[in-house]
Amino acid sequence: MPSDAPDIPEASKTAVAADELPAIRRRINAVLIASQILGGLGVATGIALATVLAHEVSGTEALAGLAPTATVVGTALLSVPLAALMTARGRRPGLVLAYLIGALGAGVVVVAAVLDHFPLLLVGMAGFGAASSANLQARFAAADLAEPERRGRAISTVVWATTIGAVLGPNIASPAGRSVSGLGIPPAAGPFLWAAGVFLLSAVLVLVLLRPDPLLTARAMSPADRSPEGRSLKAGLRAVRESPMARLALVTVAVSHTAMVSIMSMTPVALGHHGAGIELIGLVISGHIAGMYAFSPVMGRLADRVGRLAVIGLAAGLLCAAAVLAGTAGGNHKQTAAGLFLLGLGWSAGLVSGSTLLTESVPQPTRAAVQGLSDLAMNTAAGVGGAAAGLVVAEAGYGWLNAVGVMLLLPMAGLAVRRAVARA
Repeated sequence: MPSDAPDIPEASKTAVAADELPAIRRRINAVLIASQILGGLGVATGIALATVLAHEVSGTEALAGLAPTATVVGTALLSVPLAALMTARGRRPGLVLAYLIGALGAGVVVVAAVLDHFPLLLVGMAGFGAASSANLQARFAAADLAEPERRGRAISTVVWATTIGAVLGPNIASPAGRSVSGLGIPPAAGPFLWAAGVFLLSAVLVLVLLRPDPLLTARAMSPADRSPEGRSLKAGLRAVRESPMARLALVTVAVSHTAMVSIMSMTPVALGHHGAGIELIGLVISGHIAGMYAFSPVMGRLADRVGRLAVIGLAAGLLCAAAVLAGTAGGNHKQTAAGLFLLGLGWSAGLVSGSTLLTESVPQPTRAAVQGLSDLAMNTAAGVGGAAAGLVVAEAGYGWLNAVGVMLLLPMAGLAVRRAVARA
């Protein structure tokens, strides 16, 4: 009888003893948290001056917004091949490759800035987006070995770690710019040079310390899931189609992210139209980021204790309340700030509960593929939403943008209620 051993990565052949699991979980979580802090730092450092650099290189404000858009596109396009690699070889090679591509992309951005070449800059920004893919996939790696009743907390802890990098990144963008003044590199490109170094450090950290591989270890602990059959992206799509809960989870993550990105991206413009200065706009966005990441452990605990569906409902409620507050604020900057904080909080609830529900709603062999499809859907929808947001505001106003956001959220809420009723 032929053996299928050659099709199974070597690391997946060794099962882990039950008494070793707690220590392995702690070590893996520590590595993921550290890499998430570094990855978040690199992304935030570079993206802080992305539009400024794009404006300098292109010579026009009209094209400046294409830089962050290229990053989103790169994140979306790389999600599926990285998921395919993780499905076949485990989390470690996928995360390492993502950080390496991110470092290469950051380096290309620096070269493009020196050469004053805008198309090359966009190529580099797309590669830079691979680091965001790594940051997103890290939350799923945290869930691979987590106990079912603690998956929400495992995911939320890794999401929370992004807070540190997201807060520190913009603050070191300025010294990063000054550090390259004698190298013939434009100051606005300096943060990308630093980001490249940070991503390389993240890749080394994951390569050396993320052992044993969490995904391969999870497969080794489940003999029925060791077969490579059913791990393809096609199998992942089939698993989503066959699971109502997986479809709800996918919708939750995509819609929550789209509503957040669309409203958040145009809020600085709306604030500026009502007389807000740069400092006030910065404070509002900082409060929004705090809502996104700082309270994710609370959302993870809620998802584990009161249930995934309840927190999805909470996400819909928070996001709708945020849209109503921000959309009706007018010149009331405090109301806009409150709305943006709730927007971040709702996004956190949707991402954590949706990611947790998705992980446990499909068979273990298909999880990595389905998780990659989730990030593809999430970033593609957000990219379209972010581009459309500017058109909506230009034609109808910021209030109508928020109204559209509510209309996107209501079907998600209705689907969650339907699934809850069906489960009851």
